[in-house]
This record gives sequence, C-alpha cells and structure tokens, in this order.
Amino acid sequence: MSFLAPLWLALAGAAAVPLLIHLLRRRIGVRVEFPAARYLARAEREHSRRLRLRNLLLMVVRVLAVLCVALAAARPVARLAGAGHAPTALAIVLDNSLSTAAVVNGRPVLDRLKAAALAALADATGEDRVWLVTADGRVGGGSVATVRAMIERTEPLAGAGRLGDAVTRAASLARSAGLGGRQVAVLTDGQASTWQRSVAVGDVHVSVYSADSAPPENHAVVAATARPGHWTPRGAVATRLLGRGDSVAYRILIAGRTLARGIAPAPRDTLSSDLLVSAAPPERGWVAGSVELAPDELRGDDVRHFALWVGPAPSLAVADDAGPFVLGAVDALVQSGRATRAAGPGGSGVVSVGPADRVTRLPALLAPPADPVRLGAANRALERLGVPWRFGAPRRGETAVRSTDSSGADAGGALHARDVAASLRYVLIPSGAGASDTLAAAGREPWIVGGAGYVLVASPLDVSATTFPIRAAFVPWVAEVLTQRLASDAGAVVAAAPGGLVERLSDADALEPAGSVERIPIAEDRFAAPARPGVYFFVRGTRRAGALVVNPEPEESLLARLDRRELARRFEGQQVAVFGDVAAWHDALFTTAARRPLLLPFLIGALVALLVESLLTWSGPRASAGRALVAG
Repeated sequence: MSFLAPLWLALAGAAAVPLLIHLLRRRIGVRVEFPAARYLARAEREHSRRLRLRNLLLMVVRVLAVLCVALAAARPVARLAGAGHAPTALAIVLDNSLSTAAVVNGRPVLDRLKAAALAALADATGEDRVWLVTADGRVGGGSVATVRAMIERTEPLAGAGRLGDAVTRAASLARSAGLGGRQVAVLTDGQASTWQRSVAVGDVHVSVYSADSAPPENHAVVAATARPGHWTPRGAVATRLLGRGDSVAYRILIAGRTLARGIAPAPRDTLSSDLLVSAAPPERGWVAGSVELAPDELRGDDVRHFALWVGPAPSLAVADDAGPFVLGAVDALVQSGRATRAAGPGGSGVVSVGPADRVTRLPALLAPPADPVRLGAANRALERLGVPWRFGAPRRGETAVRSTDSSGADAGGALHARDVAASLRYVLIPSGAGASDTLAAAGREPWIVGGAGYVLVASPLDVSATTFPIRAAFVPWVAEVLTQRLASDAGAVVAAAPGGLVERLSDADALEPAGSVERIPIAEDRFAAPARPGVYFFVRGTRRAGALVVNPEPEESLLARLDRRELARRFEGQQVAVFGDVAAWHDALFTTAARRPLLLPFLIGALVALLVESLLTWSGPRASAGRALVAG
C-alpha cells in the first residue's frame, strides 16, 4: 500500500490524545463510608470488570477513528483484486511516421495502432489525465473524449517525424501531472531506422506495443537529382531506386511532361544502380520534376521530387592568355553544347575568363597574371570590378590544396583530391565588405574565393603554378564554375524533409508551390518546411529565386523492424515492457495504476468507529443511572 498525499499521515499523531486521556484518567473526590451503602460494594465489584472492558473498548474505537481519518486524508492505494485503478497520468505516443502507412494484410499499420490506442482509452476514468503525442511532436490533452477524437483524426506523416522526442515529451507530461500512476503508452511499427538512438524515460512506466506482423516488400525512389542543378539547356536526371525481387516500372516527369519511362531491373542487393536520363527540355527558368514508381504497399515513397533551372547555354569571352588548360576546358564545353563563345570581348550576360588585369566586367572567372609585373594592374582591375579581394605577397613551395566548400557543389567538391597542390600562389587579402565564400584553401589561407558574379583563384591556372589543371577534376570544375555559379544568378536548390527547418534563400519573401498560384509568406530566416512533399519555389517579388524540394527521408523506405528485445533496449528507464500482442499490451497498461484507491473503506471505518463510540458513551451513563436507582 502507498499514499498519494503522505503528508496527511502526520494527522495520525492525534490518535495519542484518546490514549493519554485514558491513561491519565483519575477519580476525583473524597472517599466516605456510608453504612447503608455497604451492600452496594458487592455489586460494584461485580460490575468493575465490565466497566474496565468498556473503557478500554472506548479508547480503542476513538484511536481507530482518528487513524482512519488520517489514512483517508493521505489517499491510500494498494494492489487489490477488482475493477478500477488509481488516478493516472496516461500519455499515449502514437507513431504516425510514413512507414506506418504501409499496408499489411489489407490494412494500414497505423489503423491497427489507432485501434489499440482507442482501446487503451476505454479503461480511462474521469480522474485520469490523458494526452496524445504524435511523431511530429504535436501534443493534445483534455478529456478522454477529446483525446479519442484526436486519435481518430490522426493521419500518417509524409516523413519520419521525431518519435524519440515525442516519447521524451510524453514522459515529462506524465511526471508533471502529480498523480501516483505515471504511464507512457507507445504504439509503433518498430521500424529500425526510427529507433536508432536510445530514449531516456526515467521512473515513468513505459508499455510499448510493436506491430508483430512482417513488413511488406517495398520499392521506393530514394534519390532524384538534376545534374547539374542549372541546365544550359542540357542535363541529366539521376535517380536511385530501393527494392528487392521484382523489377519495377518508373516514369520521370519535368513540368508535368513525361521525360522518360521504363522498367528498372531487379536489384542484386538492397539498392539498385543509379538511373541516368539525359534531356534538353524546351522549358526555361525554374521547373519542377518528379520520379514515379508503380504503386505498392507503401505509397508515400513511390514519388520523389526534384527541381532544376533551365536556361540557354552561357556565352563565354576567354582571354587569349588564359592558358592552354583553361582554353581546352572551354572548348570542351562549347563542343558539348553547354556553352558558346562570345563574338567580342564581352557584353551583357557574357562570362569573362582570364587574368584579372584583362577582364573588364563581371561575371568572371579570375586568376592572377602569369607575369608578376602585371600584378598591380590586376589589383586595380579587381577594385574597379568591385571584387572585395586583392593579390598580396607570393608564396612559393608546394602546398596541398583542400576544398572548404560545404555546399556540396562540384566547384568545391572537385578539390577533394589529395594530389592537388599549389607551388606558386598569392596571398588573397580581403578588401571591402562584400560577402564571399572560401571554396578552397592552401594550408590555412584562402586559395579560391567566390562571391556575387566572380570566382577568384590565387594561383595562375598553369602547371608552373599548380597541379590542378592536369587533374581529371579540372574540366568538371571549370564547367561547374562557368555554367552553374557564374552564368546564372537564378538561385539554388534547398532540400528538406517534411517539417524540417529551412534557411530562407536569397531574401525570398514567399514560397510558391509548383503548379499553383498560391503563395506561402516567409516571415523568418529559419522556418519549417511544408508538411506535404513537393517542389516550392522561393519567390522574391515577382521573380523565382530558387527552389525548396521537400521529400521524405530515404530511411523511411527501409521497413525492417527491431525485435522486441532490441526495441526494449532503446528505452533507458526503470520500468519498460514491450509487447507484440495487443491484448497483452492492453492488460499491462495500468499495472502501475492497478492499485485500487482505499479512501472509501477508511472513511467507512472511521464512521463505524464513531458510531460504536457513540453507542458506548450513550449506554455508559444510562447504566450508571440504573445502578443509582437500585441503590436508592
């Protein structure tokens, strides 16, 4: 037996009052012998034993009455057979992540979890406090009817959500209620990718129901990207499919038009090989695309979205002394149709390439001149162009070059090769307040920097200064810089999971869903991505400034589940039980709350004790009066 309000047990100290009165009781008066009353002595001796028993019983019932009142005030509970339970704080965690939308035996897993949650609420009473916490972190509480309606309205998410955080929040709610019974009921499909990390629940009792049915076979699109992000105007769509066993039909769409369709062969392992489809669509500007599979038991991962910018091939103006390696890279772009050569030295929309002292306008790919005598002219040209960097003192000696570009663009990624080195470079000195990025570093100093309309290299692009031009990564790097970073200021593609945090792009003021004229205002620099997968264009005024692509996490397509023992290890707590059978889980739900309240029995005991005390005190004077009458 335990007590919900143990401080009231201090009231039991009042039980000593009747005991002290009984022990300290003394007869008061002077003993006087009356000869005529001597015949009563024998009668008094006959009744003395009965009087002592009555007084002792009176003391016991008075002490018992006080003890019953004190125990009742402390709200005792105990595990006893019978119906009902002590007041309980019950927080239900319902896993409604994307994987629970999978259909098993003709029924979505989430429907089974919701039915079990509703059955758990059937045992709740008006004295309980109940909440519902879903995988996306939403919390609702109130009456049992309110939470029941919330469970019935719960729909599967488009992504993984944060189920571990939901369990932590539920445990906190149960502890904060101040009730003796603290219960967290978790209903999940037990997906292994969801329960990768442990969750601390403390002293709260946790009962977990994990669906015991085997997950279905699943095909999914786990990657879809446009290569490169800006098509000028040709590019390719790379996609990766997940699945086992049978081949699967796919379709690739751009701007709602079918670009390609086919049958993906059955993969030999968990992931299939990449599918790469090249195209040159007629659309221009920002467009949305998708890769679709034939529907299966999990529909939410059969479509994956991507976005790309399509524009004309950039026009390049290359200085004669740009170097043979730069000229060769530009010729490769022209021959592949990804660029054209400008007729003159440059104009609007033309990208300049060459030494800094020979370039007259931006955008431009800039390098120091091969002749150090021209370095001063190069710095004056940088100042005239508004580039916030200057060439400083030369550095000689071979230095390894590494990429520092975290954006994932090939312009930085190409420099991850360990054998790229610079034997001659100039210190790049910042000048001005213009925003810029360091794309690569030599030692601890910037080697390639980029900003609005420019990319500046600290070494001449020649083998006498660096090994970069003779590496395989050089031509892709030049192509990325000229066609992606400098040829267009269209913006970038940002990828996010449903509901994930996103950084606002290019001071955009709204999101525009693909295929819709509706706009979603952006008020903060960091905001939550839409819950619905798709392509959303960043809009600044009337111009599209980039794209936000919302897709479910690829891990949600991996439907493998943890066994009950492994799932139990994901909870760091004192009382955790995992069940594969919903009936056993339901029976164990209120084990910590199956202690029956004993308030009423103790109140009845106190009432009975007071009633007995009243009868004893009423019969005592009456008996004394009878004896006095006989004596008279």
